[in-house]
Amino acid sequence: MTRFTLEIETDGGHDIINLNVPLKPLVRELRGDGILHLFIVGSTAALTTMEYESGLVKTDMAEVMQRLIPDDAHYAHEATWNDDNGHSHVRAALVGPSVTVPYADGRLLTGEYQQIVLMEFDTRPRKRTIICTALP
Repeated sequence: MTRFTLEIETDGGHDIINLNVPLKPLVRELRGDGILHLFIVGSTAALTTMEYESGLVKTDMAEVMQRLIPDDAHYAHEATWNDDNGHSHVRAALVGPSVTVPYADGRLLTGEYQQIVLMEFDTRPRKRTIICTALP
């Protein structure tokens, strides 16, 4: 087993960050076949895979999240804690905190247009820690 962490700065809001870029040199060190499990620390961000392209998919995801879990609805979390990120917690819980991807000979076995992404749902910029565990 090999474990390493990624530290990622986000802009808050609907920030979606392609993790394949910082992962590529780290995964290059992994030999043989295995799986890479990524887990984000915190309850207002999530990990998933998607076609990361600056226009449509990133915009579409923000619009879908707003329709499904509007940021201007009433959330008991906000009433309890007097903050503004109840929707952030709900969105992150639905997408999930982790993703597992196979690797072989130093490369992720994702599809040609498939990237691992961090989805930031909090209302302010954050420094996110992602724990990466490689299992041969």
